[in-house]
Amino acid sequence: MSEIRVRFAPSPTGQLHVGSLRTALYNYLFAKKYDGTFILRIEDTDQNRLVPGAVESLIRMLDTIGIHHDEGVFIENGVLAQKGGYGPYAQSERLPTYREYAQKLIASEKAYYCFCSVSRLAALREEQNKNKLAPKYDKYCLGLSHEEIEERLAENEPYVIRLNVDENHGDIVFDDLVRGEVTIHARDIDDQVLMKSDGFPTYHLAVVVDDYLMHISHVIRGEEWISSTPKHILLHEALEFPLPKFAHIPLLLNPDKSKLSKRQGDVAVEDYLSKGYLKEALVNFVALLGWNPGAGSTQEIFTLDELVEKFDLSSVHKAGAVFDLKKLDWMNTEYIKKLALDDLYERGLPFLSEKEFFKEWVGRQNMLSEEEKMAFVKRVLKIEQDRLTKLSDIGENNPFFFASDIAYEKTLLNWKQNTVIQTKEALESAQETLSSLTDADWEYKEVVEKILMDKAGDKKGDFLWPLRVALTGAQHSPSPFDVAWVLGKEESLERLKSALQKLS
Repeated sequence: MSEIRVRFAPSPTGQLHVGSLRTALYNYLFAKKYDGTFILRIEDTDQNRLVPGAVESLIRMLDTIGIHHDEGVFIENGVLAQKGGYGPYAQSERLPTYREYAQKLIASEKAYYCFCSVSRLAALREEQNKNKLAPKYDKYCLGLSHEEIEERLAENEPYVIRLNVDENHGDIVFDDLVRGEVTIHARDIDDQVLMKSDGFPTYHLAVVVDDYLMHISHVIRGEEWISSTPKHILLHEALEFPLPKFAHIPLLLNPDKSKLSKRQGDVAVEDYLSKGYLKEALVNFVALLGWNPGAGSTQEIFTLDELVEKFDLSSVHKAGAVFDLKKLDWMNTEYIKKLALDDLYERGLPFLSEKEFFKEWVGRQNMLSEEEKMAFVKRVLKIEQDRLTKLSDIGENNPFFFASDIAYEKTLLNWKQNTVIQTKEALESAQETLSSLTDADWEYKEVVEKILMDKAGDKKGDFLWPLRVALTGAQHSPSPFDVAWVLGKEESLERLKSALQKLS
């Protein structure tokens, strides 16, 4: 395979969409698999839709996710910079180049000036709609004489430049690396605007010129661009550019099979990260939206390096891919389970620090050092780790770990039909057992569990249920020995004391 050069070319109109992340990811995986070059190009010719700071946001998000480009637009020392031998990499900085190629198309009669007013175009569209005709420009300005064109240009009359599509061209056929052979007839293609009246190119001209000048070998993009590809092929032919290879990847869909949009839920990568999804899980999940490693494989958890090794455009699906949030939740859970405790603490603490119950807990711990606070939080995380779906869930189901006072009805302490006297005896036995544990015993959860289980004997419910409620105030919680180990000797005994007072 010749040199691989692919590009991700977002418009800076907002946050990075998960669909755009997948496009970037597939380009990245393809480039890395074949030792190619992955380029970040900014398509900012639609000036009305630009969002200040969006370019920086896109770059930072790609870097956060771990999809690093080799060439194009970067952030260096807090400011935008460009690297590579084919710049500029922002289309707004390439306007003279687009004008030059537009004039070449005019000279070869592959394009023409159009001076039609907005009102004429609206009337034409209305007439076509009324007659149930496909909306297309009627080539009215193609009939203007050279003298009339020159006169209008001299008078600075607003104009656009349109592609001159030859309806007798015949079928336009291209081999899509995902979808196979695609055929569209030239008569179904509009005389697309190439240069707008503001002097900026449309996407169609800019993308063809840029892909050629940047030596792009493969164009990997969403299937919504399939209908534009014949226009791009005609432009390649008109400008005598060699064709890149095309691969159009399937749409992302909501569960109801509608196109994924923010009207039905989060679509920005930042939204998912801010909710506590791990970047590794999100990349893994997005990679499998429309691709799998091949027949017979049941593997679903992949590192980025494994994705690079196994990725193949021929295994990308044609059908739309459903964004299944339950699958993402499952995958994120699996990734959280595999985190080292120190890593989980580092990633989870920012989420925990935003919770009011944690802020209140921190405010009460004046006697604890930072190391002791960290040790406590890590004990909480060790207990919760296998039960977490997202990092934002930390502490949510077990706020009693951080509570100063636990409110519950004293009847909840009773196991089944046990009397108050039996419950009191169980709590006193637990109090005695925990009091006897040494500091060394409290270091290990397994030791605390063994001692309490031995004490419970055959009547585990009679002994462990009151202990659980006394420590948590809840019917559902981690095991009482896990909770006791997290709370430590002093706090566990204090809560048992409080429970016994309730029964007095």
